[in-house]
Amino acid sequence: VQLQASGGGLVQAGDSLRLSCAASEGTVSTYTIGWFRQAPGKEREFAAVISWASGRTYYADSVKGRFTISRDNAKNLVYLQMNSLKAEDTAVYYCAASRFVGSPRDEREFAYWGQGTQVTVSS
Repeated sequence: VQLQASGGGLVQAGDSLRLSCAASEGTVSTYTIGWFRQAPGKEREFAAVISWASGRTYYADSVKGRFTISRDNAKNLVYLQMNSLKAEDTAVYYCAASRFVGSPRDEREFAYWGQGTQVTVSS
């Protein structure tokens, strides 16, 4: 599967953005899809994941209650709706695909990665 993330941009604190992860040569319904982010000077970290088998979702504590991951099987897209954005959400956001049945949160469990989209939140 090949992934392409899009939807990033420059917004103000408190605004919302919706990121999209488009899959090709594969279907999102058969992969666990995760969103990760990497802020300047920091390691890449887990943000959210949706399991292909159960549809269950998990979130990092830092985004829980503000971000929502969802899947549109008909469009072969996975979204990350980001509300109440904060300056600390500024990062490059990546979507990734895994064949793990559960809800992995370790990037080593994701074999396929998109190119990333920049999200910048000004305070």
